[in-house]
Amino acid sequence: MVVHANRLTARAALPPRVGFVVSKAVGNAVVRGRTKRRLRAIAATRLSVIPDGLDIVVRANPSAAQADFHELSDAFGRALGKVCGP
Repeated sequence: MVVHANRLTARAALPPRVGFVVSKAVGNAVVRGRTKRRLRAIAATRLSVIPDGLDIVVRANPSAAQADFHELSDAFGRALGKVCGP
C-alpha cells in the first residue's frame, strides 16, 4: 500500500481526512469492497494520531487483496508513520 499526505494551510484547524483508492487491479468488486472496508476500519482506529489539517490518501496495491487484517494494519501503520513523521 502507498500512503500520500497533503497539508493545506486553509484546513489547519480542521480534523484530518482519509480517502481510499482501490483499483480494479486489486480484484473484483467484492474483493475491492472488502479491502476498502478493512482499510476504513484500520484508519478509523488511528485517526487520533493523524495531525489536524492533514489529508491522507491510501492507495491499495494488488497484494492488499490477499493480506489479512493484521498485515494491512501493520502496513498502514508503517506508511502512516513515514508521512506523519515520528
